[in-house]
Amino acid sequence: MELFLEQLAEILDIDVEQLSIETYLSDIEEWDSLSVISFAAMADIKYGKKLTAPEIKKAQTAEELFALVGGV
Repeated sequence: MELFLEQLAEILDIDVEQLSIETYLSDIEEWDSLSVISFAAMADIKYGKKLTAPEIKKAQTAEELFALVGGV
């Protein structure tokens, strides 16, 4: 989970301390369409998950993104 948050923070170009699993994506100014595409690429490369932009955009929290890549 910590590694996932580090990867997400890298995509968003923010400090990992600004993220927790409960963080709402709508509260992150940097969460935009480019971030969605970057997340899809990361999910494919790091987790072997092929995700579409609509699937990712449905997620409201970092925890929901984690679930999309096969997290708990």
